Amino acid sequence: MTISQSAWTGMVPVEDTALAVTDTGGPGQPVVYLNGSYADQSHWRRVIADLAPTCRHITYDERARGKSRRSKDYSFEACVRDVDAVLEARGVTAPILVGWSYGAAVAVHWTERNPDRVLGVVAVDGGIPYGITGEEARERIRRLFGRMRLLLPFLRPLGLAARMTVDQHADVNIEVNEIQAAIGPVLDRVTCPVRYVLATGGNLGASHEEMEQVRAALDPALARNPNLTVSAKVASNHSTILRNDFRAVADAVRELAAPRSHAGGSAEAV
Repeated sequence: MTISQSAWTGMVPVEDTALAVTDTGGPGQPVVYLNGSYADQSHWRRVIADLAPTCRHITYDERARGKSRRSKDYSFEACVRDVDAVLEARGVTAPILVGWSYGAAVAVHWTERNPDRVLGVVAVDGGIPYGITGEEARERIRRLFGRMRLLLPFLRPLGLAARMTVDQHADVNIEVNEIQAAIGPVLDRVTCPVRYVLATGGNLGASHEEMEQVRAALDPALARNPNLTVSAKVASNHSTILRNDFRAVADAVRELAAPRSHAGGSAEAV
């Protein structure tokens, strides 16, 4: 991947923390990548390599993930606010948001609130109106993370766990399940194009059959809002989609960027 001379890496202060941000710079269409629940920005490297240098790529680690600092607030709303902080710090307007899993839900919510500030969204196996809720579901999630207690320190160097307690990990997962279960009306109000790239396999703690039920829950939203379409359904499972099917994600970004490229417009690089 060719890095522009205007590339920048640093910390962006926000509220009681600071986020580790990487911005390749350059004059291309800005693309901002939003990570999975506990993931860091390293998972996007294959997508970025496939697209570079046609786009300007901005990645960052959420609070207590990757190289970002800890916070007292790990809520979903804090993650939505962090999008604003990164865009403002890097002087980005009209980006394409690309979100994986949790990041897809963040992208959809931010976009619904800021319809005139975004070119489009690529939702990678997330942002789907389905979530397990209720006391039984909360206990299931807490038991899952309790069993992973000894594994989490080994997952952090792989960009798959946060510098959080087991209970904080579980709280993040419980909250996003509740948010995704109620995301249908948000999807109905989205006015920019959203391109879904969906996996077909299972997920940590969920079988193939359960994950296919999750993805099928998207169908009514697709029928109600023509701005939502499925760009690709790929062979990977939820965890491996960015590694094995990064080209499908990159192609969805190209699809959204094409109209703007044809119009001759792009955001100014910092």
